[in-house]
Amino acid sequence: MAATRYASNAGFDTAFSVDTSHITFGAGCLREAGDVASDLGMTRVGLLTDPVLAQTQHVKTVEESLVAAGLAVVIYDQVRVEPTDASFAAAADFVASARVDGLVSVGGGSVMDTTKAANLYSVYPAPILTYVNAPIGEGAPVPGPLKPHIACPTTSGTGSECTGIAVLDVVDLEVKVGIQNQRIRPTRALIDPNCTRTLPASVVASAGFDVLNHALESYTARPFTRREPPARPTLRPASQGANPWSDLGSTETLRLLGHYLVRGVRDPTDTEARHALMWAASLAGIAFSNSGCHAAHAMSYAVAGLVKDYRPDGYPTSEPMVPHGMSVVLNSPSVFRLTARANPSRHLHAAALLGADHHGIGDQDAGNVLAGQIISLMQATGMPNGLTGVGYEPDDVPGLVDRAGLQRGLLANAPIEIDHDTLTSLFEGALSYW
Repeated sequence: MAATRYASNAGFDTAFSVDTSHITFGAGCLREAGDVASDLGMTRVGLLTDPVLAQTQHVKTVEESLVAAGLAVVIYDQVRVEPTDASFAAAADFVASARVDGLVSVGGGSVMDTTKAANLYSVYPAPILTYVNAPIGEGAPVPGPLKPHIACPTTSGTGSECTGIAVLDVVDLEVKVGIQNQRIRPTRALIDPNCTRTLPASVVASAGFDVLNHALESYTARPFTRREPPARPTLRPASQGANPWSDLGSTETLRLLGHYLVRGVRDPTDTEARHALMWAASLAGIAFSNSGCHAAHAMSYAVAGLVKDYRPDGYPTSEPMVPHGMSVVLNSPSVFRLTARANPSRHLHAAALLGADHHGIGDQDAGNVLAGQIISLMQATGMPNGLTGVGYEPDDVPGLVDRAGLQRGLLANAPIEIDHDTLTSLFEGALSYW
């Protein structure tokens, strides 16, 4: 453990907690769903997915495995890409009425997050905002255990199979927000990298930048030794700040992305690259679920929530949306230019892992080097040129700042203090990069 980085500070926490996920990773492991579900005691399974994935071999493989194990299967294929409060409620209603004793999700972050929420609200019914993070929701704790949930990710991005987080769009408030509690984390995960073969390049790119930011924000977050101790040890938050455990996953994730992100986006037949990106997604998910993200993610929820008329290629929706990973990375160069002053060496190390030439670079240039490497990766993978690339203009900055300011937990995890003026500067800096 880095002695200086994590040295004890009077009045702050002196310990960190590690909550790990039970995962199975490997080509073809979706075929293990039936055996795992039986081992968890499931007899009647709710299988949740979205309308497009419902037609794929991925879902068919999981369903056949469950049936072969002698389990009854009830399918819900109406999960919404970029879920809302209404779509969470609809999925919860299905799970409650289907009377299942276990859940399996097959899909990307939207499907896995929806299944987490459906599990929660079907077992402990309440208005949607009850469990949503404060100040937008009440932030009520999850009262007790949930039904077993096997998550089967089909994208190499969110790491949702390893986290106790579910993100939704509260439509009336035009803001994205999360539910965060380790009780909603999937019981098991079956991570089959073969699922990435069919992903469009734009989806691989956006998902990959979500992974990149999970790792970067975890690695540069405020250290756990700079967070006030919890009232009780069992109340220590998952977003406890950077720690030696999250550092392990974050640095390996960044190394993998430096080698494989561009390759995986450009060539769908590059099995080595696409499998590596799937592994990186899970590593980053385990890392940030034990440390937390910070400013770039806080800003992303505003960008996604106030979307105008942007419609990305490769996504199965006719409605305007800014995909999550895209909404995050559009802010990243602006954020890391600023946060580097908190720990220049850590920002330079991250830049080097991503492939930047950092030799002879002084601490004063750490932020620019990391930001420049992120921008290079954005250009190489077809990302829009900052917020203007998805339809935002300078006049939109005040509204974005107001929405991002609601993400208090994320902003508090940043390595520097971020107030209203700082957010304004960050959004202005993210309007365009080249």
